[in-house]
Order: sequence, then structure tokens, then C-alpha cells
Amino acid sequence: MKQNTLDLAIIDLKPFIPCKDFEVSISFYTALGFDTLWQSDELCLLACGTQKFFLQNFYNQEASENMMFHLQVENADDWYTHIVNLDLQTKYSIRLTDVEDREWGMRDFVLIDPSGVLWRIAHNI
Repeated sequence: MKQNTLDLAIIDLKPFIPCKDFEVSISFYTALGFDTLWQSDELCLLACGTQKFFLQNFYNQEASENMMFHLQVENADDWYTHIVNLDLQTKYSIRLTDVEDREWGMRDFVLIDPSGVLWRIAHNI
């Protein structure tokens, strides 16, 4: 692979996540544990620790339901318990699978947010 001689260091990378209902998505992600850093009528910047993403007040069903994120955490079981204890499945239209060990050396579960965006939340085994 050819390397460029320029300094091409990446400082940050933030995805833009579409929302079927902007206010519901903001409420869901803040309930999940993300902090709102900034918000306008069209965008909301959320963070958990050093990880950030934008929610956008835009929705396309096909794009949303084909968007996937891999969130690597210290302990997927703790995250799963956290979500279940918050009763987010009752409060929001989300889907949640059980936590499982995967053949690729990770323990994970799937969370599908209110807009259909899939999050695979995992830790290394």
C-alpha cells in the first residue's frame, strides 16, 4: 500500500444519524446515556466519553434501516443490563436481541434505535 508523505492524521470522525422523529431520538439517546453537547433545529451533537455523533433532523427509511454501527465497550453485558433496566423497549420503539458470544471473538447484542438504525454493542472475549 502506498503511503502519502503528507501528514494525513485524522483528528475526529463523527457519523450523521438520520431520525424518523428528531425529538424522540434525542430523548432516546440521552436516556441511553449520551450527553447533548449542542443542538439546533436540524442537528444535535451527542457524546458518551470521547465518542460523538450527530443526530440529523432528516429521515430516509431505506438509509436508516441499512445504517449499522459497531460500538465496542468494556462490557456488553453491563450495557445490555443498563438498557433493560431503563425499560427503553417499553418507552421507545426499539428492538433488542440477547447478548451472545460470536465466533469472531466478541460478545455482543443488537440494538435497533427508534429510526431503524442498527447498533451492534460488543466487547472482546
